[in-house]
Amino acid sequence: MEAWAIWYTGRTMSTSSPTADATTRFSDRVADYVRYRPGYPSEILSHLAQTCALTPQSVIADVGSGTGILSRLFLENGNRVFGVEPNAEMRAAAEKLLADYPRFVSLAGRAEATTLPDDSVDFVVAGQAFHWFDQEAARREFQRILHPAGCIALVWNDRQIDTTPFLSEYEQLLRTYATDYAVVNHKEVGLPALQRVFGDGIQRAVFDNRQRFDLAGVTGRLMSSSYAPLPGHPNHGPLMDGLRAAFERYNQNGGVEFLYTTELFYVQP
Repeated sequence: MEAWAIWYTGRTMSTSSPTADATTRFSDRVADYVRYRPGYPSEILSHLAQTCALTPQSVIADVGSGTGILSRLFLENGNRVFGVEPNAEMRAAAEKLLADYPRFVSLAGRAEATTLPDDSVDFVVAGQAFHWFDQEAARREFQRILHPAGCIALVWNDRQIDTTPFLSEYEQLLRTYATDYAVVNHKEVGLPALQRVFGDGIQRAVFDNRQRFDLAGVTGRLMSSSYAPLPGHPNHGPLMDGLRAAFERYNQNGGVEFLYTTELFYVQP
């Protein structure tokens, strides 16, 4: 599927880390994250090849690499990938999942202090993560570790919230019962905010992406989100009841679809 670069408006983003526990809040959700979070479309690779000269020889720093979902995309392209991740549980999951890729190097580091040398990588990428960073400090670190002609690429799977009845009801359940959904929702990130960090040269490309889930899958997908209340929280039971009811209403042949707009923001600083 072809992507197109367009200017984007209408979102805001803080230039500081949105929560104090950003590096630990997924620690008790790693299994669900590994199993139920979506991957990224392979069209990202061809788009970066056309716009930023990505080749299989390019060296990648995947910052906030988590369980390695975005790292795997580049590893399958033949790239050497340094996965930089501060969360020990997520980093361990990536090391296990990507053990068959000898070109993967796992590092305990942060977006603001990756531990990588100066001018050491061709691409700095971040998947579903940049909204957690101290953006100004991360920008400085990205520029430090990038080769002079390097590229920054930030990717999000943006869940569609109103394109199907199920997705509309799912969004309403989050707004009603999720603990800090409005605070950490990455939909507050957009081109105008990123322009304030990286300048007017940053561009956006979009791709379609989707997942299909049975009831166990959609439950796991929900619980992989850091804002979903865990068992024992007073909102957990009502949220699960609402999710089951929505699934029963809207499933087709035992499944529902999550539809995403995958957003790629890229710039050569």
